[in-house]
Amino acid sequence: MHDEELPLRLAEQFAHARQRGISITLVSSGATALGMQRLGMTEKPSERSAMQAAASAGQSLLMRRYDQVFAAKGIVTAQVLLTHGDLANRGRVNNARAALASLLNLGAIPIINENDAIATDELSFTDNDQLAAMVAPLIGADALILLTDVEGVLDAEGNRISLMENVADFEEQDDSRQSVGRGGMGSKLNAAHKGRRSGAAVIIADARDERVIEKILDGEDVGTVFPALSQTLRARKHWIAYALRTRGRLIIDEGAVKALTDQSKSLLPVGVIGISGEFRRGDAVKITTSSGKEIGRGLTRLTSPEAARAAGKKGKALVDLLGSSDEAVVIHRDDLVLWPTGGN
Repeated sequence: MHDEELPLRLAEQFAHARQRGISITLVSSGATALGMQRLGMTEKPSERSAMQAAASAGQSLLMRRYDQVFAAKGIVTAQVLLTHGDLANRGRVNNARAALASLLNLGAIPIINENDAIATDELSFTDNDQLAAMVAPLIGADALILLTDVEGVLDAEGNRISLMENVADFEEQDDSRQSVGRGGMGSKLNAAHKGRRSGAAVIIADARDERVIEKILDGEDVGTVFPALSQTLRARKHWIAYALRTRGRLIIDEGAVKALTDQSKSLLPVGVIGISGEFRRGDAVKITTSSGKEIGRGLTRLTSPEAARAAGKKGKALVDLLGSSDEAVVIHRDDLVLWPTGGN
């Protein structure tokens, strides 16, 4: 944790928010850096096992710092460690949702971090911005605040942009100028999009401002605000779109694109013109056009070999192949998420 005063500033601001009847959940990093100091590491280790050791050694120290400063304000904190696998499993994600709801109802502040000590590449988040965006729908967040070390999203001249309606308009920027942490501003923009699709307004703001959270809650012009969207994803579809790792890709023809986007139809085998990857029934897959543009994701009802054999077929030929007309759907519309215009 580079800013040792940050926990104290957060505790003071969280206490003020609590006085206003606002519940807050904190997603925090810093365990690995603290663990490196504690273990006498002079540089960031390259081996995963050493990184995990540092995270393990630092996690208790991180929580101790938060617990001390929050306790001084009469606030109980509760540690919650998650991996991507926890949020990708429907049963575990429901358990996490229930546990977080109970903590908030009991007046505690959950402090969430990635369980770096056991996470593998398959189970890891890219950074805490992504973790925060995936936690937002679990708690039904009205707002997602992403703190960084710049004023907010900056334009080409380095000036803060106060309001952004469309994340996609800015995602092609040069990220090197205003990166922070592993994710940088590009990751925060991506997290902002995910957070908005869960129904939350998103604010990217400067953690160095001692009253930044209070100012945001007071409606002051700080950071960059991404207003909540009018059309959002229900929790299950947000989970399909963003929590699951895709296992393959389905390439569909223009007729299928129109059926999905204009008529809210399910994806049928007749519209599939290509398959890539290996997937099982129930796995998440990308859906792309023949030109390679990804238009959405969904849970497939066929394995990759079954989908390859069924591609382009319909009617009796399809029933003969699959053995039942009930199986003649590749992705049902209830298991399908389409990206809004402008991308995912």
